[in-house]
Amino acid sequence: MTAAAVGLFEAKTHLSEYVARAEKGEEVIIMRHNKPVAKIVPLHAKGEVAPQDIPPFVQRTFDMGEPLVDLTKANEYLSELDVQEFLKLDARLRAEWALKTDGDGQ
Repeated sequence: MTAAAVGLFEAKTHLSEYVARAEKGEEVIIMRHNKPVAKIVPLHAKGEVAPQDIPPFVQRTFDMGEPLVDLTKANEYLSELDVQEFLKLDARLRAEWALKTDGDGQ
């Protein structure tokens, strides 16, 4: 598969041409100020897929590696609580945290 690099203005001016090239299997990289910012690829092209072992509810803005906390068990536990129990638990944990941080002189 070949790739062409074009400027943003060029891509805007000749978009239909670059879409036709992508349909034929070519990738078109769009540059802004000589830096790649986007890519036109064939629809059937395989994109990069996030690893499936990371739970789908872990949202990450940037690729920073594996999440530091596995929230699977926490979510299972929370799904078993009703809302009132959760609010009581949250209040208790916040109070314990406040006592702990006040006791440390922070």
